[in-house]
Amino acid sequence: MKLKRFLLRYYPPGIILEYEKEGLLKTKSMDLLDLTPETNPDELLGEIRRSEPLVTESRADQVKQLILRLQQKQGQKDHLCGFIKSFSVFFVFLKSYVSLFVVFLSRFITGSYDRTCRVWDTASGTDVHTLEGHRNVVYAIAFNNPYGDKIATGSFDKTCKLWCAETGKCFHTFCGHRAEIVCLAFNPQSTLVATGSMDATARLWDVETGEEAATLTGHTAEILSLCFNTVGNQLVTGSFDHTVAIWDVASGRRVHILTGHRGEISNVQFNWDCSLIVTGSMDKTCKICFSPQGSRILTAGSDKTARLWDVQSGVCLQVLEGHSDEIFSCVFNYEGDTVITGSKDNTCRIWY
Repeated sequence: MKLKRFLLRYYPPGIILEYEKEGLLKTKSMDLLDLTPETNPDELLGEIRRSEPLVTESRADQVKQLILRLQQKQGQKDHLCGFIKSFSVFFVFLKSYVSLFVVFLSRFITGSYDRTCRVWDTASGTDVHTLEGHRNVVYAIAFNNPYGDKIATGSFDKTCKLWCAETGKCFHTFCGHRAEIVCLAFNPQSTLVATGSMDATARLWDVETGEEAATLTGHTAEILSLCFNTVGNQLVTGSFDHTVAIWDVASGRRVHILTGHRGEISNVQFNWDCSLIVTGSMDKTCKICFSPQGSRILTAGSDKTARLWDVQSGVCLQVLEGHSDEIFSCVFNYEGDTVITGSKDNTCRIWY
């Protein structure tokens, strides 16, 4: 095995190793979920070197610097927990969008009724790539964070496509759902794509081979939202049957059913350390998104506003106003200092 490079993951903290084995490029994740600003970096480095043979003596100083960068970012997170950032609109894009997702600060993607997915430069607002090939609405989209080199798109044509983020080339088309695909997500290792469909099933797909890995059955109505935990061994799904299900990824078995909502589940998400799951429903709750740091929740609803909430206190910190119709999508960027909202008023707004 030959180590090629390190990738830093701030939230949740971890270091990803990209290496070559038998001519194939592979990755593995070193999760540092217990890391704090007070952690001794030399002791942690020693633990990493004892457990990971790819981290050799020649790479030790580089890994230590990555640990220090993670601790520095955590220090900023702790400082910001008591600080209310005020967001104001920076860009407005006019188009018939149905979904959006942010990767870091440099790129974001939009799916549209025009059957395409577009890659945009966040700073300039210019169109970088147009991904074409679906035969119906592109409704669900995602980057494979933290790598950012692949894009998945799910469509009303019942297929999911995997694309190269740099060139726009289509790697695979995943076929198997019997109805529209309305949600999807990469696992943290970027080895699987999960898709949820109006056929009441979720499916797992192998990114490398393009083959179906598992079909998750048990919901009795459409699956509108899904999310992997940060380890990648569990998947949570939300359905129009008013329930939330937690699945074991390796076996495809449903391990928990969460009940309590009186309406269809529209959104589900783990927080960064997987100690909480937040759900949105048609029972007058809303679209939701945790900040990467886990200290804030962003919500959007039919009242044409997005709202920023403190996780611990439940207090509304800010209301983002400006859309003239229902907001159907909202998301933080990777750093947590930028918000993008998409609305039925045919605009997409970036808030700094």
